Parts: sequence; structure tokens; C-alpha cells
Amino acid sequence: MGKVVSLKCVVCGKEYDPKKVLYTCPECGDDGLLDVLYDYEWMKKNLSREDISSNPDYSVRRYLPILPLEKDLLPPLQIGWTPLYQSVKIGPEAGLKHLYIKDDGRNPSASFKDRASSVGIGKARELKQEIITAASTGNAASSLSCLAASVGIKTIIFVPKRAPKAKIAQLLIFGATVLMVDGTYDNAFDLCLEATRTYGWYNRNTGFNPYLLEGKKTAALEIAEQLGWKAPDKVVTSVGDGCIIGGIWKGFHDLYQLGWIDKMPQLVGVQAEGSAAIKNAYEKGGPVVPVNAQTIADSISVDRPRAAGQALRGLRDTKGIMVTVSDEEILDAMRLLGRSEGIFGEPAGVTSLAGVLKLSREGRIGADERVVTIITGNGLKDVETAMKAVGQPHLIQNDPDDMKKMVNQLGLA
Repeated sequence: MGKVVSLKCVVCGKEYDPKKVLYTCPECGDDGLLDVLYDYEWMKKNLSREDISSNPDYSVRRYLPILPLEKDLLPPLQIGWTPLYQSVKIGPEAGLKHLYIKDDGRNPSASFKDRASSVGIGKARELKQEIITAASTGNAASSLSCLAASVGIKTIIFVPKRAPKAKIAQLLIFGATVLMVDGTYDNAFDLCLEATRTYGWYNRNTGFNPYLLEGKKTAALEIAEQLGWKAPDKVVTSVGDGCIIGGIWKGFHDLYQLGWIDKMPQLVGVQAEGSAAIKNAYEKGGPVVPVNAQTIADSISVDRPRAAGQALRGLRDTKGIMVTVSDEEILDAMRLLGRSEGIFGEPAGVTSLAGVLKLSREGRIGADERVVTIITGNGLKDVETAMKAVGQPHLIQNDPDDMKKMVNQLGLA
């Protein structure tokens, strides 16, 4: 792993040999998340962005030279290189001339989390691991199970009892062993760590395994390349554990260190009002205080964010913004995105867009700024909440007169 120099603790700054430390900092324990550090000077001499752009493989695989894998052990499915659309309606109506929407619901398991799982599985295969475990509200788990199935690795998944049925269905279809915890996501996370320590199963949790963040950073690499290797002014994403916004920072940081972009974008994190532990810590400048998370956006409903340190690092480094939105604003964003842009996002996925709209109303996004918002999951992940957003269909009898009556009632004639 010549391009990887070491693993560095986000808390104490100590560096470790990747061959000797697998997960978190031995000194700081589970809170000491590790960053993968690269030999940027070596990479500058041996790699160029033209090498990347000339690769005919439009997936996360095109970024293997700046991922922490010795060889190509990524899953065979089409992961990444999701579309980046310039908004045709929402942006102009919000007074934003250059609003871009990245639809990561187009990944194999319909979630951004496939990026992290792809690198996690690649590392597991490199280490010759036969079982991978994870804790999740649904997306990370279904992502892991989907991609692991494609390479024949067994998965054991811990999910909270309230996880949406559609996500549980994905897990079971992909052959995962599902342990449903009668408790919260945080309870499931803790049990998953205990299982890793007890049975030696490889752990996929992003707020624990340093290599998962490297998968998440591929979204930043794609955004930069899709915009002609120009960093946008702002990148907006939903925030739960903090790992996605932490990964976005890492991707742009790597590109900036390589000299492939000329600036770091300002990061904007959006949390649900009922799950705002990272926003509270960022604004108060103090430690992260757990909350009793309550929101319809299950994927970002987190009491104790495990990757808060990496999220806060990215926000502080880019003088970023944190904002909260209500559940009603999230439902509004679901309707708006579908009806205005033809993109079906799940609640957590569209929370970022709800934040863009709120910041635009408050005058905190400039009309000429180039803004990218990431939709992290497809709406079919949580159909029950989608129906809350849009209501029920109009029931009519199998009768022409009843059909005409309804058409007139709805003003469609």
C-alpha cells in the first residue's frame, strides 16, 4: 500500500501503521476515528487528473489510484458516477442560477451508502474476511448486503426495530442475516461493535472503520470531475452520523492537496430539527451532546453521531454552515423535488434540498454561487413517509359517470 502513508487519529493526531491498526485509535478508543493519509508527492509524480478522465470505466473504480486498495477488489456492480443535473425549475424559482442536484439514489441499492460499502468490501476481500457486519437504520445495511452478495460474502446486520420495511426487505432479499434490535440505532451500533470484538467479524460501520470514509469521498471526486475539475462554491448534504459530510470534505481535501482543484468548497450540513447534535456542537463550539432523536428522516435520526469529529473538522476547515429543517419542510422538499425535477428522494435524501431552500430564503446562498446538493437515497426506500407527503389517490367506481364526476370535481375537464 505504497500510496498510503499511515492512519491518523482525528482526536489526538497520532499516526499508525495500517498493517497494525484496523479500526480506531488505540489511545482514544472508539471515539478516535482514523483518517487514511496518502503520499501526495508520490501521487503527484505518478498520477494526473487526465489519467482519471481518460478511464472508460464510469464508476468508483475510476478512482482506484486514490483509494486505499492495493488492487481492484471492488464489487462488480455499477457503483457511482451518478448523474449531476442542473436544476431546471427549483433553482430558478429559488433565485439560484447554478443549482446542481446529484442523484445518488441511482446506485445499486438506491443509496449513497454504496460508495462506502464498495471500498469496505474491497478492503475486507484484501484482508480475506469471510463475514462482514454493520449497524444501520437501513441504507448502509442494505447497501452492504447488496454488494456483498455480488462477491459471495456473508453479512450479519443489526437494525433498530423502527427501520422501514422496504429497507428490511432489501436486506432479506440480498441474503443477510438480520438481527432486529428492540431499541435505537445507537443500541444497534453498540451491539454490532460488541459482535466484532467477540466474533472477529469485519466491521463496515463508517463511524468506526477508516476505509469507509474513503468510499464516501468518491462523491466529491465525481462532483469535481463532472464540473470540469472545478470545485463548486457550496456542497450541501444531509447529516446524521456525520460520515457523509466528513467524506465529502476528505474527497475535496485530497483533490486540493494534489492540485487538481484550486479551492475547497464551503460545506453545508443539514439536520432534522429533532436530530441536531452536530449542529448544536458546531454552533456552540463545544463537545457533541447526544440528543433524543425524533424525525421522519430515519436515515439521519441519530442520538449520538459517531463521526461527529470528522464532520466538525470539515465544517470548521471550510467555514461551513449547519442548518436544521422541520419534518414538514422535509415532506415539502420530497414533493417539490419529484414534481419539479422528476427525482424521487427519501426523507433523509431530500433533507439537503430542504436546507438549500431555507438558506436561499434567508439570503445565505448567493444567486450566482454554484451549489451542489446531494440526494442520498431513493424514495422507494420509505414509501409510507412518501405517502404522507403526497396523500392518497382518488378512488372512483368502475363507472363512466363516476369517472366524469371526479374529473369535474378535480377541475380536470
